[in-house]
Amino acid sequence: MTQSSPIATVAVLDDDADLAQSIARLLIRHGHHTAAFCAPELLLAAHTASPFACIVSDIQMGEIDGFSFAEDLRRHDPGVAFVFMTAWPTTAHAVDAVRRHGGLDYLEKPIAEPRLVAAVLEGLAWSMRERRIHAVIASFTRREREVYELLVLGHSNKEIADRLAISIRTVEDHRAAIVTKTRTNGLAQLVALSRGEA
Repeated sequence: MTQSSPIATVAVLDDDADLAQSIARLLIRHGHHTAAFCAPELLLAAHTASPFACIVSDIQMGEIDGFSFAEDLRRHDPGVAFVFMTAWPTTAHAVDAVRRHGGLDYLEKPIAEPRLVAAVLEGLAWSMRERRIHAVIASFTRREREVYELLVLGHSNKEIADRLAISIRTVEDHRAAIVTKTRTNGLAQLVALSRGEA
């Protein structure tokens, strides 16, 4: 990529460099700014400089597998979406990809183009929502975060006041500040935001 190129929002990771490049070119044809990598450490260095929104990652890559790489990267960036791919699909791996490792989809090689494109679009949308949520929550004061976490668990103002040893009026003030910062309209939208549905 040259300096004038748009910043990539999608990364493709596969220890087969030709395959990584081929999938990246496919995504570029669909309008995505994409970069290909053949080693996790190269992707990690690029991600640190300019985070990707979605990573399409092979699972079996020698020293580190795609699941372990996803877990490591998510510790630093919980808002990055993962789409896993493999030539050796198993039901157990598919369940792991979606449930345990936070993968949005699990693609079998050779990759079906429509499913890949759909998975990447879902990943980009998911990442945008997650990063918005994290940015909003990061703007909370410590007390606002405590009130927010109890609110979305379904506690009433009185219960929150009792738990935090503050007045109901103070809870109401924090609740108003939370609603303003999140641009939500009521508890249902706050709960949806906490679940990544807003």
